Amino acid sequence: MESNTSAQYDEVVKICKEIFLKKTQDYGESWRVLRLPSITDQIFIKARRIRRLEELQGRHKISEGVEVEYSGIVNYCVMALIKLSSVDISEQNIYNNSAWLKSPDFSSNEKSIGELSKQYDAVIAKTKDLMERKNYDYGEAWRDMRLSSITDQILVKTLRIKQIEEHEGQVLVSEGLEAEYNDILNYCVFALIRLKNRHVSENSPPY
Repeated sequence: MESNTSAQYDEVVKICKEIFLKKTQDYGESWRVLRLPSITDQIFIKARRIRRLEELQGRHKISEGVEVEYSGIVNYCVMALIKLSSVDISEQNIYNNSAWLKSPDFSSNEKSIGELSKQYDAVIAKTKDLMERKNYDYGEAWRDMRLSSITDQILVKTLRIKQIEEHEGQVLVSEGLEAEYNDILNYCVFALIRLKNRHVSENSPPY
């Protein structure tokens, strides 16, 4: 693995986490009312917009570009993985989250944001470990992928998740929901690293 991959990964995730926690301060933890399929749909919408922006090649009418969408997908994946890893949430109400509607207090405070920050870090630690192991096996092949191919992989994996959700999480031989969300998150981080490197290269002085 390239010596700077870990640092680049951490740098990208740090920015995504800052956005996540700032939005929590603004909106509280209202995202917790979302059922897992709703989170998946948000990921799909953002991934589809990224593909649309790639096809438009800069002719889009909304100022937000692909970086915002990739970062948003990272954070939606974190939300999904927090839900999947919560030991006090049964498999049933991951799909039917009515418990949150009975006591809809989504307000945030310093303590709750601190706890959410720890949950975020725990999810990222597992996802990064997976990235490092796959990077070792595949030799950082993602660095040679076109960004459009990364987008397509995200869409494919999102559609797989939607299919798994139709079967209420049951699979025969395929990887489960957690593996798919982990892969999507890592693909988005790869894309953000590539985009950041591209911006640095474009702004570098000529030799």
